[in-house]
Amino acid sequence: MHAVSVGEVVSATGLLRALRAELPDAPLYVSVSTVAGRAVAEERLRGIAEGVFYAPIDYALFVRRVFRTLQPRAVVVLETEIWPNLWREAKRFGCALVVVNGRISDRALPRYRRLKAFFRPILGLADAILTQSEQDRARYQELGFETAVCAGNLKYDFAPAGAPPHVLRRVIEASRPVRVWVAASTMPPAQPGDPDEDEAVIAAFQKVARPGLLLILVPRKPERFDSAAALLTREGIPFLRRSALTGTETLDLPGAILLDSMGELSGVFALADIVFMGGTLAHRGGHNILEPAAYGKPVIAGPHMENFAEIAEKFTAARAVLRISSAAELPCALESLLNDPARDGIGERARLVAEAERGATARAAREIVARYWQAVPRRFSRARWLLAPLTRIWLLGGAWKRRRDVARQVRLGTPVVSVGGIAVGGAGKTPAVLWLAGQFDNVAVLTRGYRRKVKSDIILNLGAAAPTAETGDEAQIYLRARVGPVGIGADRGRVGREVEARFAPSLFLLDDGFQHARLHRDFDLVVLDGLDPFAGGAVIPLGRLREPVEAVRRADAVLVTRVSRADGVEAALRGAGYKGPVFTGRVVADKWVDSTTGEPAEVPERTGAFCGLGNPASFWATLRSAGVEPEFRRAFPDHHKYTREELEELGSGVDALLTTEKDAANLPGDWRGRALWLRIRLEVERGEELVGLIRERVRR
Repeated sequence: MHAVSVGEVVSATGLLRALRAELPDAPLYVSVSTVAGRAVAEERLRGIAEGVFYAPIDYALFVRRVFRTLQPRAVVVLETEIWPNLWREAKRFGCALVVVNGRISDRALPRYRRLKAFFRPILGLADAILTQSEQDRARYQELGFETAVCAGNLKYDFAPAGAPPHVLRRVIEASRPVRVWVAASTMPPAQPGDPDEDEAVIAAFQKVARPGLLLILVPRKPERFDSAAALLTREGIPFLRRSALTGTETLDLPGAILLDSMGELSGVFALADIVFMGGTLAHRGGHNILEPAAYGKPVIAGPHMENFAEIAEKFTAARAVLRISSAAELPCALESLLNDPARDGIGERARLVAEAERGATARAAREIVARYWQAVPRRFSRARWLLAPLTRIWLLGGAWKRRRDVARQVRLGTPVVSVGGIAVGGAGKTPAVLWLAGQFDNVAVLTRGYRRKVKSDIILNLGAAAPTAETGDEAQIYLRARVGPVGIGADRGRVGREVEARFAPSLFLLDDGFQHARLHRDFDLVVLDGLDPFAGGAVIPLGRLREPVEAVRRADAVLVTRVSRADGVEAALRGAGYKGPVFTGRVVADKWVDSTTGEPAEVPERTGAFCGLGNPASFWATLRSAGVEPEFRRAFPDHHKYTREELEELGSGVDALLTTEKDAANLPGDWRGRALWLRIRLEVERGEELVGLIRERVRR
């Protein structure tokens, strides 16, 4: 979600909660544009969002760095953030782009109209624009986005934050107020003739002051806290600063509490008898009156509600807000609400109006989730012009090698099921091999033993052991899992014949063999990483594809891992000419194992995580889904061989290091620190159907 302000954080919180429920494995990040916005977001979104950061300056260089770091699948833009480079890069990286709570203010509309020729193609990049009102929908359509939809205002779905801070409640209870007036989000003048809202509030307070009246003054911006305190002191009004409260103080009334804190206003509304909403006397466009309305509080608002015109219109028509035209009318309005026993009727009507308009959050979440699964994320090389000729050479060489290997292809007497990919790096092939091994009896695994030091063929029976230097790290996983005999060698046909002669397996599982054309396969299962399915969308070295996407036509089935849906990936595969079935699978945490003892272990409180995978984000996502939050995460190159010095540096200051089973096989024998590796398992949606297809092919 991009560039939310303080007020937008409140409405965004409900949407983020809904997205977290629908997409439990997806990381959520929120960018903000102000210091205050970040403070509120970090407080409100703790446990919901993985991170809060400042929105990058809208230059392609900076935006690309953010996209490469976060690798988002969807970008959600709140309200009127039309940043051309952000929008272009979002689509370039294959992200879904959804505008939520879209609005175009009266002040901004003339500018957009003048620059319509510029903004029209930018708006066309969005996959969906959900507007706050019918008026906003018409304005987006006028600017060129014909399919804009009115989905309602997220702010109507505001959920009250509950009780105010305990220390503040204790002080207020000890002071025994008869009436509590909250002056919320007060602002300075915006143009000549505007009142200073702090001065207007304090002047009104002095005119209506009576025993038992408590004013809670809440300036909108932190830089106004000290000036508000000076103003209260100058006028001789007894007051306490929220930042100095210990909970033991009492306040002589009539008096005031200066709420010089961030993120606590929403809870304070629960204490109010009357609310004045700031930003409405000065030409500031107003602030959101829905928060006090959700508590059923009567609200006074000035003439300037341009930023919330639709809300103001509905509340005014329903007599659910008391409007005043100037600061001079504030004392009279306040007096009427203090004296009118029916003032609670205004608050109740406000609550009913707000509740009648709810539902925008659910509608927005449905649209975002649908677009999320339709997106096909991409990553790009930084030097495409330089690497393009090398990609052409790679393609020519690969085509020649495949023709040669097919001409020399050998066939084993035992059925062979290949589990491979079209990209370099981790896609979840090893978990897929382990899952298939659990579905069939008497299987053997053939693997090349990537990066092993011994070049001769090695065949190991069930339960046998060998050093990683002789087998490679992936073979160690198969040996530890005791899936059956494991044959390791560059020529899988030759190794397979030896395994047949010695162990007579009923089925071979060929690990990472989609490009190994020298061996005939009875079934080809291609595994794609759902987080980056087409590895940059280009062949090595421009991207990380070993072959063009069209090569997947040779596959009998495709398994997209690390996702529960693959709508966009499947559409791209169909576009590339693939006609077979598409399955999805999720990697889930099984248990942690101590790398020294081999026994199950509990994760201590202070941990750090590291891995050497083709796609480190997959391990970070698994940790997140397992509820583990390490103090740091460190990624190394795929199949990295760790040194004792590296691990001692990583292990300094933590109780244990967390890593993958594959990385555990690459730990040095002379390191004496503590590392836990995560045993994982693959859960395949419609797994029985996939196994049935393989059995039928093998039977034939």
